[in-house]
Amino acid sequence: MAEPHSPDAGKDGNVVWIRLNLPYFRTAPGMVKLVQLLLGIICMACASPALLSGTHWFLFVAVLSFIATLIWVFIYLLSIKEALTLPINWLLTEVLNTAIIAILYFVAFIVQLTVWSKVVGSPKGPNIAAGVFGIFNTIAYGFGTYLLYAEWKASSTSSS
Repeated sequence: MAEPHSPDAGKDGNVVWIRLNLPYFRTAPGMVKLVQLLLGIICMACASPALLSGTHWFLFVAVLSFIATLIWVFIYLLSIKEALTLPINWLLTEVLNTAIIAILYFVAFIVQLTVWSKVVGSPKGPNIAAGVFGIFNTIAYGFGTYLLYAEWKASSTSSS
């Protein structure tokens, strides 16, 4: 009989469904998620502290997208999608989430660059860099949306 704390515990244990899914991060969508996290960290680091109101919006979007992407990384890392039998269309949910974040990042980097392009002084450099990395993260989220949409479209046509 398996111990309750062992990785292969049965109905009495809580960890039977947790399986690390590291191979996912060798796929294109997995690598894109890791790039999004890395660029998000760079955006947050460059834009902090928020000295202008546009940077507050930029940091809000950067932190929100970082947290959402981190949640999706854990969903894939721990194989939560496969373990839960909830009536959730996971792929469509992720497509919508990623598309909304791409749009928010698009607006945020425009606001960040517009606000800081008028400023003369020393904190301008890191904040312009934050806006440029925001462009890169917008592209990453846009590409992630494309990959997820293609996967969703393929899965919806094959199930029809």
